[in-house]
Amino acid sequence: MIDRRAIPPQAHESTWAAADGHVIRRIDWPGQDGPPRGSILFLPGRGDFYEKYLESLEEWHRAGWRVTASDWRGQAGSGRLGKDAVTGHVADFGIWIADLARLWESWVAETPGPHVLAAHSMGGHLVLRALIERRVRPDAVVLSAPMTGVSGPPLPLPLLHRVARMMCAIGDPTRQAWKWSEKPGELPAARANLLTHDPDRYADEQWWRDHRPQLVMGPASWRWVERAYASWRMIEAPGALEAVDVPVLIVSTSSDELVSHPANVRAAARMPRAELLVLGDEAHHEVLREVDTVRGRVMATIADFLDRVVPAR
Repeated sequence: MIDRRAIPPQAHESTWAAADGHVIRRIDWPGQDGPPRGSILFLPGRGDFYEKYLESLEEWHRAGWRVTASDWRGQAGSGRLGKDAVTGHVADFGIWIADLARLWESWVAETPGPHVLAAHSMGGHLVLRALIERRVRPDAVVLSAPMTGVSGPPLPLPLLHRVARMMCAIGDPTRQAWKWSEKPGELPAARANLLTHDPDRYADEQWWRDHRPQLVMGPASWRWVERAYASWRMIEAPGALEAVDVPVLIVSTSSDELVSHPANVRAAARMPRAELLVLGDEAHHEVLREVDTVRGRVMATIADFLDRVVPAR
């Protein structure tokens, strides 16, 4: 059994400093005794925090991997970039990609290979951007419901981007892009139906928010939305994903109402060494936090993928 509401005894929480000195949280597992299987660096999604993924991170550690997870700057326990404590804001996604490149360089130097980069949702988007820009060079990549696009109005991407730019121009770009009417820190009632079928795993998130209030985050800013569309256009550019030549596994669900499943299918088809696990109505967005039967299939698929593309040395 893995206690999802406690930091595992072998894990160590600390911080690292970005190039400009911004302090960012991380958590590390040293790896089991014996020859190391390799190392996995995991990055969560927008408004996310690594505590939600302790179960998966601990499982990888027990399988012999040296495991690290990190916040993105400006969320969870790594400060804020907007004008309040709950709005998710960033001036440009390039800030996060630069942070990832810096962390990746030092992390690879201090951990045994093969080196695997894993990420969820917005984290997956940023990993793809870093791969396209050749800021990181992992041996394999695992992406859980990556944000290759958003699930929203079926309008042309340039038009969506133009609207977001207009919203930034006519008001404060750090203001929230959608409403969060519930009490700050309290999760919206209907949100569970977007994320997971497992009520206990969903409740873990509120437990961590209650015990670590610094993890609370609500809607994104309009600048975040505008920059997300700008970054999405970079991923959609001809030849961008086609140049990603490392093995990539994408896990995506057709019932995802947050990120675009069709965009994930297209992204997998464009990358020469990509594989795709498609889930259906049995899975919502947070596939690593689904009910046991679904989550077990996802974790087994990840393990099989890594055994094939980066076999134990």
